[in-house]
Amino acid sequence: MFLKNIGVAAAVFNLPGCHGSSQNGMRDARSCKNPNILFIMTDQQFADIMSCRMGTQYINTPAMDSLAKDGMLFTEAYTANPLCIPARNSIFTGRYPHEIGCQNNKGGTLNPDEFPSMGRYFKNAGYDTGYIGKWHLWYKSTDKQSHGFDVTAILNDNGHDNEIPAPAIEFIKRDRGKPFLLVVSFTNPHDVCQLARHQVLPSGPIPPFPLKDQLPPLKSNMAPPTHESDTMTLIRKSYHNTSTFPVGNYDEDEWRRLSWGYYRLVEKVDTLIGKVLEGLKESGQLDNTLIVFTSDHGDCHGAHRFNQKTVFYEESARIPLILSYKNVIKHDRCDQLVNTGIDILPTLLDFAGIAQPEKLPGRSLKLLALGRQPERWREYVIVENFMTQGGPVDGTAPQVKGRMVRSGSYKYCLYDHGKQREELFDMKKDRLETENLAFKSQYKDIVKQHRDFIKAFAEKYKDTTALTMLNQVREDDKI
Repeated sequence: MFLKNIGVAAAVFNLPGCHGSSQNGMRDARSCKNPNILFIMTDQQFADIMSCRMGTQYINTPAMDSLAKDGMLFTEAYTANPLCIPARNSIFTGRYPHEIGCQNNKGGTLNPDEFPSMGRYFKNAGYDTGYIGKWHLWYKSTDKQSHGFDVTAILNDNGHDNEIPAPAIEFIKRDRGKPFLLVVSFTNPHDVCQLARHQVLPSGPIPPFPLKDQLPPLKSNMAPPTHESDTMTLIRKSYHNTSTFPVGNYDEDEWRRLSWGYYRLVEKVDTLIGKVLEGLKESGQLDNTLIVFTSDHGDCHGAHRFNQKTVFYEESARIPLILSYKNVIKHDRCDQLVNTGIDILPTLLDFAGIAQPEKLPGRSLKLLALGRQPERWREYVIVENFMTQGGPVDGTAPQVKGRMVRSGSYKYCLYDHGKQREELFDMKKDRLETENLAFKSQYKDIVKQHRDFIKAFAEKYKDTTALTMLNQVREDDKI
């Protein structure tokens, strides 16, 4: 069920470049230089879980596919932190999780003057702002002065996704003389967490499991990586020692059923996204609307015998990102490195002609989306995590902090716990992350280079946790 709307801005005024309404009462989509922005989020969706990426044998996502067909698909987009609350608060502030002090799913608050939200930027620029669906932000949803969204319909209990399209479409179709920013935040496929626990699914059931021969095959990277860091071995034991992650004794058929169910949950949310997109089309505003589709983080669904998120493996950390803007954005794929936590907000501001504050560390993706190559992009992106959700191992529940560097060819992971607390994967030759190369002497220079990447990042953005981790691992090298 939704909470009640907390109010609608009464003032309606024309912006420069906007010229009245069309005959059906809606603003002419082509009459305003400032585009509408429709920002659609799913929850817990791995980048490749769309039929445009994995084919239609086991999944069919026509709505997501249509956005990819008509827009720019970013294939190397990573979350700022593979966990709901840190990822979402990063996206909506444009700041790294460590900057805002948000690294786990505990509650908290943000100073809206120090960390303005996406809604405030657009409201102050004259946009009509709305937020429909799952919240999980560190602003009080009832305090529109802090978050800047004039219209809200917040989803209770992380369920009932089917209630989202109607208020979203109603918001889109309102008669207005200014552009809008609308966030549509779905819960699924997050219900895969309950599916793994054999619980009731918050957003409703999926069809019964099919016969064994109709299930998808086991993932080819089910096994832990060769020479896996003892840090991640510990985390796996810890996660499997709690009812939150009850997959430690899963057999092959159970893993295959989990994947099948995960695909059904993605299809469910795709159908609802399709309804919102159809409402946008019916409103006559498609031609003047930038559509952004992404997720907060991914889901391992069996990769390296993990389910859920928080870890740095691809299935958890890499997420879908599509930008679509009819007759403006190029229809293509881009393999440049993106951090959605810091890059989405600058991108939206850029398309809307709103100046980017100096404190925002990210970069606009606008030129890339237009099919142009900036003079210089970036060498790497940094992802953060804090793995705290597991059960005790030898009497103690581990709480492990980590930093991940994704460069053009490698992924390097560093943790604050363990004897061998580094991992290095060759992302050109070993995309499935089956072998940790960090301990091999021939990769010593590559490891050092990626340590230096973290050092430069940590010094620039005052990440004291990362600096401590680096100092510790360098001390270990001397032993």
